[in-house]
Amino acid sequence: MARFVVTAIGFMALVVACADFAAAHHVLGRPAYSLNEDSNTPPGMQAEVRIGDYLVTYMAFPAFPRPQEPGRINLYVSRVDDGTPFQGKVTFKVRGGSWLSWTGVGTNEETLGSRLPDDNVYRQRFLFHEAGDYIVTAQFEVGGERHLVDFPLRIGDPMPIGPIGIAVGLLMIVLVWVSVMQRRRSMTGKIRGARAGSDRKP
Repeated sequence: MARFVVTAIGFMALVVACADFAAAHHVLGRPAYSLNEDSNTPPGMQAEVRIGDYLVTYMAFPAFPRPQEPGRINLYVSRVDDGTPFQGKVTFKVRGGSWLSWTGVGTNEETLGSRLPDDNVYRQRFLFHEAGDYIVTAQFEVGGERHLVDFPLRIGDPMPIGPIGIAVGLLMIVLVWVSVMQRRRSMTGKIRGARAGSDRKP
């Protein structure tokens, strides 16, 4: 029975992975250059991550990026010890987002572009054709060592139930079904045992 549960979970993961692979193919539009750099719109996503000796700060504009509308990513990279800004090249990549995308399973990665710092800020523009959850990867090298940082990016309105919710729902259904089947087998065994005991009586 445990083997059946593991097989069912693996099947659900394969279904979600295939769906993400189909949705992630050719989702990007051409870069847009009409976004106002001086826009006061607050970022829709802001995160700060430490990787190695560097602190990476990520911001996505506008506050609610939508399909067919230009947006911008601002990235700050500086040393943790003295705050010295990183001056090398940063490459931005994107793939369809889900709980599997963090492992690179069932995804089709595309390159947004490679940027040098502009006043210590890496600015990458984007334009998506389709709504969805995506994972943006910022890649840079220091002393021959490659650093990768992943950030989520939502385009359009959030889905009522995402891939994680669907997977959890299916898992709950499987677990309930297994529990019911085990209970039925237990009850059947008890009934058979009771009948066998009654048949043995003189």
